[in-house]
Amino acid sequence: MRLEHGTPLAKRSSGARLFLQQHCNGHMESGTGARDVEISSGAFTLRAILNVPSNPASIVLFAHGSGSGRLSTRNTFVARALNDVGLATLLVDLLTEEEELLDTRTGHIRFDVDLLSERLLHATDWLGNDAATAALAIGYFGASTGAAAALQAAAKRPESVYAVVSRGGRPDLAMQWLDSVKAPTLLIVGGDDAAVIPLNESAYEALGSRREMVIVPGASHLFEERGKLEEVARLAASWFKRHTGASYPEIRS
Repeated sequence: MRLEHGTPLAKRSSGARLFLQQHCNGHMESGTGARDVEISSGAFTLRAILNVPSNPASIVLFAHGSGSGRLSTRNTFVARALNDVGLATLLVDLLTEEEELLDTRTGHIRFDVDLLSERLLHATDWLGNDAATAALAIGYFGASTGAAAALQAAAKRPESVYAVVSRGGRPDLAMQWLDSVKAPTLLIVGGDDAAVIPLNESAYEALGSRREMVIVPGASHLFEERGKLEEVARLAASWFKRHTGASYPEIRS
């Protein structure tokens, strides 16, 4: 099921869809140029993994939530799929090691969307100052509470963020910011995620930007079912390629 505000999906390039299908199915090989980095801002240091393939079209910054982090198997899978179609990625822990330990006990910090969005903006600024990424258009990929942080940060920095994708997200936690979002936004929700679907429907109506909502049939909140995470990767890659001003890579026979 799709809800869409903007260009009809039928106008998407069939060749682009074929390319993504060929490169986002099955096992994903790591892109070239992956390195561990630290993002420091005086009072805190965030750990991250930067992967810059050859001649990247743009870069996607991953905002994790609900106890997840840069080593998340699901987001790593999606990141590798994006690397395979020419997108650079930054997987960053938005909490410090000490905060992660505290959050493991209390579960409270993961819902501090104000804090998470500010950390995301620090990572965004870091990308603008790193030689390998300074010239690249930026997109956000947010999961769970990280989706709310991504949308709030996008609303605060409209000149810096070109596109947002939410996977099983809680955009409702940033409801007061949604009408200020300018970046085209894709909301991806599992068809079996009954509690989260209405939250995303409300967010869809509140968004002030070009937006689309895709409900993936048979998928749960974590998209653990066979083939469902591959579908997320295809949808995300297509959205970022469309909205970060980059053309699709040449399709090779």
